[in-house]
Amino acid sequence: MKRVIKTSLALAASVAAIAGTMAPAYVSAWGDNGGGRPSYTKDQINKGAIGKYCNPESKDYAKCIKDKNFPGTIVFNSISDSVIGSEKNFVGTRECNTEGCHGATKETIWNADEITVKDNQTYIIRAYVHNNNPNGTSAVAENTKVAFSVPSQSATETKVTGYISSSNATPSEYWDSVVFKSDRAFHLEYVYGSALLENNSIGKGGLTLSDEIVTKATAGGTLIGYDKLDGRIPGCYQYANYVTIQVKAVFDDFKVTKQVRLAGEKNWNETVTANVGDKVEFQIEYWNTSDKWQNGVVIRDILPPNLRYVPGSTKIKNSSHPNGAVVNEDIITTDGIQVGDYGPDSNVYVIFTAEVVDDSLACGQNTLINWGRASVNGEKVQKDDARVVTNKVCEDDPTPPTPEEPKPTLPTTGPSMMVGGIVATGSIATAAGYYIVSRRQLKR
Repeated sequence: MKRVIKTSLALAASVAAIAGTMAPAYVSAWGDNGGGRPSYTKDQINKGAIGKYCNPESKDYAKCIKDKNFPGTIVFNSISDSVIGSEKNFVGTRECNTEGCHGATKETIWNADEITVKDNQTYIIRAYVHNNNPNGTSAVAENTKVAFSVPSQSATETKVTGYISSSNATPSEYWDSVVFKSDRAFHLEYVYGSALLENNSIGKGGLTLSDEIVTKATAGGTLIGYDKLDGRIPGCYQYANYVTIQVKAVFDDFKVTKQVRLAGEKNWNETVTANVGDKVEFQIEYWNTSDKWQNGVVIRDILPPNLRYVPGSTKIKNSSHPNGAVVNEDIITTDGIQVGDYGPDSNVYVIFTAEVVDDSLACGQNTLINWGRASVNGEKVQKDDARVVTNKVCEDDPTPPTPEEPKPTLPTTGPSMMVGGIVATGSIATAAGYYIVSRRQLKR
């Protein structure tokens, strides 16, 4: 337990717990699925405290520190006097500076509990991952994963939670959070491709991790490792890891709402059920919620597979066209349309039709997620989705015929068949094209 990790992030981690930045409401944001693990000092662990996973506060603790039956229990982030202070508070954040998001100095301050955000500022979020068992390669944590839950909703406070899990650790899952806050509504955008792993083996510069660390956070995130991404983390400081991602804080000066309905119906919904061949209508609303004009508003939608745009169906509705006006170009799902400049509390709707088709539907229920997005001046972007649920009925696998009773010379058997399918989803992007100016809010 004597070697200290040499990456540049480790130099900064020693000042992770800054008393002046802590908010009491979030100091105890850590947890685990064991119900509250004990804390250990480095000295207690080196004397064998986790050989039987003993609680230093128990009356039998004196017996525990005499236990030398290593490798003993594998436990993560339980040291109270670690290089980052208390390892239970293992998630921290700071602004990215002019030198970039990666790399730090001894003076770098990690906000371990909360940070006040700035508009369009990028932040680095760090998770410290340390197998506390002091027995190195004799006590390897298996299937170790890291995940970050990054909410995309607009709010004045947003909590990002980091998770560590391991199949043979006790507890098997750990979490800690950091709160981003402002006096104005904002949302966080994950910077794709920013996930990075640093440790003594990989060295400075790190190893890029899969974006599944965020996109599949509910499924455990992504595997890490000491010298390769195999989920194996030996015990002791020498094998500690720093996992980082980047997010961008964007103040929400406008809102985007996406809805759907079956063609011909009146009410809009977030989800509808439709059959192959049915037509559905999508509506994207942009609304300026600020006290300033917003110029160059662009709306775009890219349909997922199995939803096909109906040519000539795009309409725009705002205060200048309360009954709707047909858009001549069919570019809402390609380049997108520029819908004009909008003053405070004004809005616009873009409506178009799509048909449910079977290009690649899987057998059973399929949820087709369609994203719409709006941008202002080609910079700020917000998005929302609506969903179409469709069911594909496939024939069951034929039941093999029952073999006939064997005859003396020629027994018979029957053939069998299998039917399969695939699932598809969609994506989103940006654009330009059609221009209308609006000063007033269209009735919502």
